[in-house]
Amino acid sequence: MSKTATSNPPNDLILKRFRFSREDYHLLEKVGLLTEDSPVELINGEIIEMSPINSLHAGTVKRLLRFLSNSLADQYLIGAQDPIDLGEYSEPEPDLSILKYREDTYIDSHPKATDILLLIEVADSSLEKDRTVKLPLYAKADIPETWIVNLQDAKIEVYQNPGKEKYQEVQIFQSGDTISHQLFGDLSVEAILK
Repeated sequence: MSKTATSNPPNDLILKRFRFSREDYHLLEKVGLLTEDSPVELINGEIIEMSPINSLHAGTVKRLLRFLSNSLADQYLIGAQDPIDLGEYSEPEPDLSILKYREDTYIDSHPKATDILLLIEVADSSLEKDRTVKLPLYAKADIPETWIVNLQDAKIEVYQNPGKEKYQEVQIFQSGDTISHQLFGDLSVEAILK
């Protein structure tokens, strides 16, 4: 009797993945395997390569940063491509974050989910990753609001009311629309997505 090949490997051949903690992740930097300039972020225990930033992406981040800085004055702090602490296994670097004001300006520790009022991801080539990987991570961490500035379709996707792994409310804004927000007033979509 001959045996046929199966598509499922025997239990002793199943590969197990190592899950990096935030402590492990920072140790890799300390020993020189990663640098502050390494284009990576820690998501759910995995070190993920970040997409390269083209000029459209960088310019849009700068445009939003200028608008938010002018609108929010000294009430809040704004992080630009800075790490946030989302527990033992995640330290993503959203494009922008609006944070509760803290006297130490977060020098003593990265902002945690409870410090964050709004996250903004500017997405071109990273659109699918931002929607399917980062957005559920933010919802699960109970970040109250996340935006995806969708450069591919020239839209701003606003996600609110976080649930277990997804946001319960989604609004889509496009050119000609104005987003009215309790933190900073009115924002013209066209002014951001020129």
